[in-house]
Amino acid sequence: MKLLFSRFIAILILVFPGLLAMKGFVMMKDDLFNYLAMHGDRTATPSFAWLHFAGGLVLFAAGMSFLGGWILTRDRKRNYVGPRFKEKRKAGQPPSEPAS
Repeated sequence: MKLLFSRFIAILILVFPGLLAMKGFVMMKDDLFNYLAMHGDRTATPSFAWLHFAGGLVLFAAGMSFLGGWILTRDRKRNYVGPRFKEKRKAGQPPSEPAS
């Protein structure tokens, strides 16, 4: 039961940033669509909602950064990454033995 509960919490930790990123993307998409749609209306003066767009950009960047960092950390632990993304060794630390 404890394992099931801890896995549920882990899924929630990953779903929440994904939902934030999705909400940010939708906010940016809606702002662009509304701005472009205003150009077809002769009675409206087009104005872009910069603050709303910037908020969406922040949400999108925060959510995707969290998910990307989590994936990179997981792949480093499992040794799935290329040499470019491997962790740098600290000075004075002997080289580690490659795992078979």
